[in-house]
Amino acid sequence: MLEGIIRESIGKKGTKALRRDGYLVANIYGKGLENIHAAFKMNEYIRTVRKKETLAFPVSIDGKEMNVVVQSYEAHPVTSLLLHVDLMVAQPGVVTHYHVPVVPQGEAFGLKNKGLVNISKPRLRVKAAIENVPNSINIDVTPMDLGDSRLIRDLALIENVKFTDSDRVAVVSIIKAK
Repeated sequence: MLEGIIRESIGKKGTKALRRDGYLVANIYGKGLENIHAAFKMNEYIRTVRKKETLAFPVSIDGKEMNVVVQSYEAHPVTSLLLHVDLMVAQPGVVTHYHVPVVPQGEAFGLKNKGLVNISKPRLRVKAAIENVPNSINIDVTPMDLGDSRLIRDLALIENVKFTDSDRVAVVSIIKAK
């Protein structure tokens, strides 16, 4: 479980001091909950997010445990170091928006014709309760040839989950290698 601390100062000076000490600044929020200004050890946070198997993962702040989902993050434009992360509390039964990763399955037929698999939407926005949200959206690319694409309307419907992106948006396509 990821351990965090509550930030005493939310100003620029306090934030810089935390970053200098190896902490990642985070905001934790949820529907009907008060915002929590927290900080996590940078390496522990990255290790936890990389090895998680579900969309939500547990954190402990000041002895209070909760499941959270990464909503957004901010990285330094040059060094790509994480600067800030927004975490939303995954409350059971509360319907809200989540970003679910897209995973292509199989080897596309178009790869033999010098094509490349292009994932134009690496994460799809869905609206559902956390219990119904899948860990990933798997798309079979095996029958796809050059120029083929899978749109959101082509995906199999998931029970109690609604795609909130436009149904004509391409998710995965096979493009010609340059």
